[in-house]
Amino acid sequence: MSEPSTDELRVYRIDAFTAQRGQGNAAGVVTNARDLDETGMQAIAHRLGYSETAFVLPARGDDHDLHIRYFTPSVEVPVCGHATIGAHYALALEGAAPGVRRQLTGAGIQRVETMQGDDGIVIRMQQNPPIFAEPLAPPLVRELADALGLEIDELDARAPVQFVSTGHGKLLVPVRHRARLRALRPDMPRLAALDERAGTRGYFVFTLDVDADDDARTHGRMFAPGIGIEEDPVTGNANGPLGAYLVRHGLIATDAPRVRFRARQQTGAGLGGFLDVEVDVEHGEPVAVTIEGRAVMGERIGQDLVASPDPA
Repeated sequence: MSEPSTDELRVYRIDAFTAQRGQGNAAGVVTNARDLDETGMQAIAHRLGYSETAFVLPARGDDHDLHIRYFTPSVEVPVCGHATIGAHYALALEGAAPGVRRQLTGAGIQRVETMQGDDGIVIRMQQNPPIFAEPLAPPLVRELADALGLEIDELDARAPVQFVSTGHGKLLVPVRHRARLRALRPDMPRLAALDERAGTRGYFVFTLDVDADDDARTHGRMFAPGIGIEEDPVTGNANGPLGAYLVRHGLIATDAPRVRFRARQQTGAGLGGFLDVEVDVEHGEPVAVTIEGRAVMGERIGQDLVASPDPA
């Protein structure tokens, strides 16, 4: 069977990191993007308008099974957690068998496992080994706090403001109280203007302040105005690095060789979801990170929304 042409693209909205349609983080997915070039992918991502759209392509070598490229409405990014969950969920809906697939992305090769859980399809994504930058310098921390609308003493002093990557990282900003996290109203232009000096294109503000009956260990919010995403509902490339960060700074118990916790994230408008994070620990240090998420079908997108898109 020949590969479908571009006017037969299979395009979906998949709601990732949720079990409820209309919640989580919506990703665009094109499961048969073979005939698209970079300009076409960027134009479709712009037209769809989701924070990221994943384009599934044939493998380029024997060391992986498929190739995925990811685009925000304005730029290509190396890898994206929720769009990976969405892409593999869409492939499963199209009949791909459960099991492990190796995906090539701009961040290298990751193993992604599709499983049939008790409550539906579950996708596990192995992220890259964690990389830690130096903590942000105090003068920049003060500028950042001001741009976020925080006082310095509202930050959690138990750990630094620090960039951590497991393939496509974020600047992690700990705050003491969940109520303060919920009330954040950042100055987006000022935040975007900090990107170059802060060494990041995304700011993940999180707290360990949870209720006694909460199923989550952390709550967070993520802002990336410099790449056209004022606030992201649920972010795999923030919560994965967060797991490594919590281990590195002793903010989560590491009695076992593997730490697992649930992370919840929600925008100021109330859109959000959850994922489970696993961190492999050796001699007290984080060495590997895996994220696990669920997804639901949002909608099949008609060809009129992707045909000859103009990003201008």
